[in-house]
Amino acid sequence: MFDRLKNDHSYHAPKPELNQAPRYEQIRGQALIFALYLLTVTPPSREQSLALSALEEVVFYANAAIARNE
Repeated sequence: MFDRLKNDHSYHAPKPELNQAPRYEQIRGQALIFALYLLTVTPPSREQSLALSALEEVVFYANAAIARNE
């Protein structure tokens, strides 16, 4: 468990040999497209805000999966 916590709370520089940076950008780009879509199909509301916040979490965890496990 100590090793996992140490890994989770460390900086992970993108590894060019694993093509990580472009994948981070693709994840963020696709999330932006979906966020913009959500803005067009949902009314401004607390729920819309929560949906956009949840999408930010998706991006964080997807990028963390790459950074922490490769």
